[in-house]
Amino acid sequence: MQLFDELKTLGHKHVKANKAAQQKVPTGLWISCPKCHQSFYHKDLGRYQACPSCQYGFRITARERLEWLVDDFTELDDQLQTKDPLDFPGYQAKLAKAQAKTKLNDSVLTGLAKIGQTSFALGIMDPQFIMGSLGTITGEKITRLFEEATRKNLAVVLFTASGGARMQEGIFSLMQMAKVSQAVKNHANAGLFYLTVLTDPTTGGVTASFAMQGDIILAEPHALVGFAGKRVIEQTIHQRVPEDLQAAETVLKEGFVDAIVPRAKQKETIAFLLATNQKGGLTNG
Repeated sequence: MQLFDELKTLGHKHVKANKAAQQKVPTGLWISCPKCHQSFYHKDLGRYQACPSCQYGFRITARERLEWLVDDFTELDDQLQTKDPLDFPGYQAKLAKAQAKTKLNDSVLTGLAKIGQTSFALGIMDPQFIMGSLGTITGEKITRLFEEATRKNLAVVLFTASGGARMQEGIFSLMQMAKVSQAVKNHANAGLFYLTVLTDPTTGGVTASFAMQGDIILAEPHALVGFAGKRVIEQTIHQRVPEDLQAAETVLKEGFVDAIVPRAKQKETIAFLLATNQKGGLTNG
């Protein structure tokens, strides 16, 4: 005699997945924040592409940032073409792919911008162009931006996002640090304002030069800011380092940045800082 009936529940039966139905379900509907690890519906990213829980700004292209940042923009130096000084294997194909993806000639978008009636020079580094790496044309465009701002008596706002010097250009890439820094110095000598906004990630030679030379330095929430990577640091000092060592919040606490500003508040914050730090003080009420 059978003492117990067989349980007819899904939990006790092997159920085969319906692969045809599975293929009809779109991917990417739910996103997990890499910082707070909260999952949310993809539309909740909103126009600023920021985590609704912790305000971490997901990596976006320079042109995507431009859409909500300014009221008017005229691009500069988009005709400059990146060379391959070391004849590095595969570099030309990598450049072509990055250019097609970002619609930029190199890893920074530069131009003259307006927020309201306030004019300024604007640069936005693009983390999706070979990780925003600093190549010769990147350095040339940023240098020219500062030179144009100095000639026209304008402030400079620069959004940084970079993995550091571009290895495919070797020493030519490293030379850009000094070149841009000299242009920053000439701009400062003219009594003009320079604002930097550190986005995720800002590392390497960019951090070691013009990213940290601003008169005021802002950062986005949870942005990675540092010189060497965590693994390199640990291999060098033979010690474990805290997970948040290079988080923008730690960098703020240690006095290296002035404020952390989420994307939704950046436009109004930048407008206020430009108005209060131009020659003549508060010019727009």
